Amino acid sequence: MPRLLSCHYATSHAPSLGAARWRAVVLACVVVVGGAGAASVQAQASGAPALSSPLPPGTHGQPAVAGSGAGYHSPNSPIAPLPVRSDVVPWSVLTDLTKKTTANAVLPVFNAQQQGMHQTVQRIQGFMVPMDAKPTQKHFLLTSVPLTCSFCIPGGPESMVEVKAKTPVRYSLEPVVVEGKFNVLPNDPYGLFYRLVEAVPVK
Repeated sequence: MPRLLSCHYATSHAPSLGAARWRAVVLACVVVVGGAGAASVQAQASGAPALSSPLPPGTHGQPAVAGSGAGYHSPNSPIAPLPVRSDVVPWSVLTDLTKKTTANAVLPVFNAQQQGMHQTVQRIQGFMVPMDAKPTQKHFLLTSVPLTCSFCIPGGPESMVEVKAKTPVRYSLEPVVVEGKFNVLPNDPYGLFYRLVEAVPVK
């Protein structure tokens, strides 16, 4: 499957995709979004209060760009934003980074706080992007804002965490919280910035 597979194609052909191809499509969309986000204006929330959900458009005088940065939760969405929780890593912490462009990739430049989280146990709250059609998932993405379609990633790679769970997690349109070993990814081949491994669901 081509690396820069169109998300529109993926959506229209979703019923015919097997589990392996489904996973490849989702990760391909991540790569596409990561590349597009590098050329877009990013809304930086440095010095802002720690929020579980991304900031709205126009914050700090910067326009929001769909499919890049922290993502944008539309007020017209039928899905409620993430509730504020004190026991999870705020998305404002994960999305507060810069990027550098090389000949082959767009790479994250992690700040000291993000680097200090590497290989530590953390809790992440987000909206689930399943990697197959099963009712429970052991490999999925968590995003800061809900998807607008099955394969439309609403933010850049800083707005998602790849999760590899120790025990299956039931798919839900409602926010999901998992706990596991957090990893920052300075040069992931799929363009991901964060991964949580050995994860378990948390109420």
